[in-house]
Amino acid sequence: MKCPKCKTVDLRATRIENDLPAAGCTNCSGALVSLLYYRDWAERHGSAAQPGQNAARDDVKDTTTAISCPKCGRLMTKYKISGCVANRLDVCPGCDEAWLDGGEWDLLKALELSHDLPAVFTDHWQRNIRRQVAADTRRNILRGKIGDSALAQVESFKSWIGDQDRRHDILAYLHATE
Repeated sequence: MKCPKCKTVDLRATRIENDLPAAGCTNCSGALVSLLYYRDWAERHGSAAQPGQNAARDDVKDTTTAISCPKCGRLMTKYKISGCVANRLDVCPGCDEAWLDGGEWDLLKALELSHDLPAVFTDHWQRNIRRQVAADTRRNILRGKIGDSALAQVESFKSWIGDQDRRHDILAYLHATE
């Protein structure tokens, strides 16, 4: 099998963890991981977070173009990992294989997601990321318009009003007094 990123380099048997086999590229350090083997590994190792690996890495390069599965040739589907990093994981819907670009396994560990990989591939996870990104975008637009100090006051008010039983009446009053 050829590396789906480099296209010319043969993938070689390797391990991304002591007992998690993969097919790795010696050129780009990417790895093709069978999700069947991954699920077995995750079940045997539980969901313990890796100590000292809680900071996300910004230096992990993501394959931005579509890539084909090295096993069957189908286009792999891209899944965002989180709203705070641009990296996406590639998964073959037919072979149940995931392509991890060089450094993405370490990124998953840093984000404490290495034991929850299948969750990333769900519609629920992807919807939550889109919601998070949209909320962050709205917040940043408001920050640009009113500044940090005023944004802090708005967020304080938002927190307060969220606890009020009559919040709809309060908001209607505020809206009517423009």
